[in-house]
Order: sequence, then structure tokens, then C-alpha cells
Amino acid sequence: MQLHAIIIDSDGGEHILTGRAGENIMQLARIAGLPIAGECNGSLACATCHMVVEPNWADLLPPVEDSEEAMLDTIFTLKPTSRLSCQIRLSAALDGIRLTLPA
Repeated sequence: MQLHAIIIDSDGGEHILTGRAGENIMQLARIAGLPIAGECNGSLACATCHMVVEPNWADLLPPVEDSEEAMLDTIFTLKPTSRLSCQIRLSAALDGIRLTLPA
């Protein structure tokens, strides 16, 4: 089953990403050529995959764990719904999730 995530880039453009359950948003964004580094490849050793989750989707995500919180604390542009996209996995409940790439 194909699932979708919608990423808003810094210019306001929408990018609809398609993936399968269990794939993380960071990987899909990189495959789509969006400007996201993901330098640690999802090992929670950086915050270069930071995205801002639209508020109505944020409550559907699992709580932030301590290791993700530690990396989020290093971000200067932190927002209340900031998350590391490597920690967001597609699921039927998150089909159509909307996130924004910080400027």
C-alpha cells in the first residue's frame, strides 16, 4: 500500500512523497531530492533532518524520546512541533502527513 507525506519547502512549494509503511520521512525526502542532509543517516547523532510537523498531525506522532529531544535541543529554529524526520515513519494513520522544511 502506498502512503504519502507532503513536504512544504522554504519557497512554499509542495512535494508529495510516496512510500511504504515503515519508511521514514528523511529517506523519502532525500530520494525526492529535497535539501535535507540527514548526515547521521537516522542514528540520532545530528539534527540535520529537522522538519516542522503541521500542528494537526503532531499529536498523531509517538512522543519525542530522550535521544531525539537531545538533538532537537541543538536547533536554533526549534518550533513547538519540530521533529527529526528520521524518526517519523509512514503508517496508515500518518498517510498525508504535512511537514515543512525550515528555511
